[in-house]
Amino acid sequence: MLIFSDYVFYTLAAILLFAGLRVITARNPVHAALYLVLAFFTGAGIWLLLEAEFLALALIMVYVGAVMVLFLFVVMMLDINLDKLREGFWDYAPLAGLVGALMAVEMTGIVGVKHFGLSHVNTPALHAADYSNTAELGRLLYTDYVLPFELAAVVLLVAIIAAIALALRRRKDNKYIDPAAQVRVKRADRIRMVSMPADVELPDMPEGEPT
Repeated sequence: MLIFSDYVFYTLAAILLFAGLRVITARNPVHAALYLVLAFFTGAGIWLLLEAEFLALALIMVYVGAVMVLFLFVVMMLDINLDKLREGFWDYAPLAGLVGALMAVEMTGIVGVKHFGLSHVNTPALHAADYSNTAELGRLLYTDYVLPFELAAVVLLVAIIAAIALALRRRKDNKYIDPAAQVRVKRADRIRMVSMPADVELPDMPEGEPT
């Protein structure tokens, strides 16, 4: 028999699937970004049903409050030519459909009833009022999952370095400052004291006036 939480879950799941489909089918990139925000909110609602309040709030504050707002600003500020982006769409449609089908089969095989059915994943037990979801998550990350956590941090660090290296473009006409050269500069390199005799030219005075 379905209970109220089951109805809430299926409602949020339907909204999440609809928002995810609209992200990839919306013609306007701003609309796609807004549908992605809706997907994040509904995903946070599912996290709340699983009593993962910290993850739900982190999803809203980090992704919706920071990443997506920045993404919306970038999309709205750029002059994107949608007609040019659609050029060659049907040429790559068969390959894209094949890749999408393979990904769907892989996801179904991994996240399927065989491994994630009701017999394998039970409803989370209710916790006391003083239960701290954040403390429990931290304990699991730094004890049972410390190695995957550190590996994920290394992968993210490599991704940051790769993004900087790909975006770095050295141009000869750019003006840049070398901090090391600035630190090595002495006063004598920038300032030169010159002693010059005073050369003052008196203005012409009318005749008869004292100088």
